[in-house]
Amino acid sequence: MTIDVATGEPRLDALCVLAQRTRELMDAVALTDVGEDELAAVAAELATLTERLRATARDRPQPFELAPDGTLRHLGNAVAGAANAHALPLVAEQTPEGGVRAEVTFRPTHEGPPGSVHGGITAMILDHLLGQAVAAAGLAGMTGTLSVRYRATVPYGRPLLATARHTRSEGRKTWAEGHIALPDGTVLAEATGLFITPTRWMDHRASGTGQGTVRGAVRGAGQGTGQGTGQ
Repeated sequence: MTIDVATGEPRLDALCVLAQRTRELMDAVALTDVGEDELAAVAAELATLTERLRATARDRPQPFELAPDGTLRHLGNAVAGAANAHALPLVAEQTPEGGVRAEVTFRPTHEGPPGSVHGGITAMILDHLLGQAVAAAGLAGMTGTLSVRYRATVPYGRPLLATARHTRSEGRKTWAEGHIALPDGTVLAEATGLFITPTRWMDHRASGTGQGTVRGAVRGAGQGTGQGTGQ
């Protein structure tokens, strides 16, 4: 999967590229078998680079904000943030049916059971994607409950497809369901979730002023947006 990190803002573009290089470094660390001396040399170089980055630092990751094109983005998000080295980053898109989908390839750093993705990582991705489905329906909320059923081991290093959809709503409560599957449709893990819309958000829903912007969060997911998740 190719990650398009272009934001149209040179400094943020450079930050997203740095985050991608850091992901590559993390995978290399997980898989390297070089000798002790080389490990020590690389560690020393990294310590120097870390100090250079700390020369000017913020007190938290990149914020949830409006991009220049009017869409919501969250470059610092742990799942979808293109500027967060911990993130895949997950790139979600809205489907014609109103749900969301994302092509996912987990990395070696996500290993739990030997050769497979850690169940907590799988749950985190499903939580975020269900939240994106809720947001795509214009019903943004925070995760109330999440139930995950693991049907088979989830591999890393192989392309997978994650999908989610909004199922029903009742007042401030919204439900969604989704799954992660192999390209042939074999479901590996599935989840259902309940999302609660904070009272302070209800006025925006009633007036309709927030819905276009919330849906824009899903359209702009290639820049690491996030809305309606348990973050």
